Amino acid sequence: MRALVYVRVSADRAERGLGLEGQEQLCRDYAERGGLEVLEVLSEVKSAKSVRSRPVLTSALERLARGEAEVLIVAKLDRLSRSLFDFSSLLERAQREGWSLVLLDLGVDTTCSIGRLQAGIVAAVAEFERERIRERCREASAVKRARGERVGGVALTPREIAERVLELALNGATLSAIAQHLEAEGVAGARGGSRWYPSTVRALLSSAQSFEIAAGSERLAELNAYLRRGRGVRIAREVSPVGRFDRR
Repeated sequence: MRALVYVRVSADRAERGLGLEGQEQLCRDYAERGGLEVLEVLSEVKSAKSVRSRPVLTSALERLARGEAEVLIVAKLDRLSRSLFDFSSLLERAQREGWSLVLLDLGVDTTCSIGRLQAGIVAAVAEFERERIRERCREASAVKRARGERVGGVALTPREIAERVLELALNGATLSAIAQHLEAEGVAGARGGSRWYPSTVRALLSSAQSFEIAAGSERLAELNAYLRRGRGVRIAREVSPVGRFDRR
């Protein structure tokens, strides 16, 4: 089988820990033992918690989906993803698209039955964590209802928009600035309207959906801190911090 090797170091830690060469050697040794043909070693120097913000990894996943290779080999989980949620999603994607994932430090190798069993255990742990988050959110909602506070109202917001709003907030944008940005881009709200208010943005950021997204990227503490502060800095007019939204 043909394999792609993915290696990564954080931009601010390029000389620490298991470097690019060390990761590459581990992956090549594994490939040789398993009879895998390494087509290319893809290197990335980038600090990022989200898979989406890493162009080299994104390209590798697209190549796997196109059938250019059958296996992705990575030395350590934290080189691929710092989130079990992201990793679980990658496992599901690999199964859906028909390619295999090898993660050396966890002993995950979905080219064989034992590795698939290990991958299933990891995915089950991730799902357990998701359910814990949902339970905490339901409990928090119950407390709000008991206090007579408003609950819900943003459950229908598309996930992509919720992710973008969260990113804007955690990059320091105020609730007002986010609302203005969404309106300027013509982004439809949860109910289909184009009007956004600071209170609407705050409701979205306070929703179970946003808490699950933040937990999945290990930024839950940042979201809690943002909501406690209630404000950040304005979005620069010259450059959008996360790019334009798709108009639907």
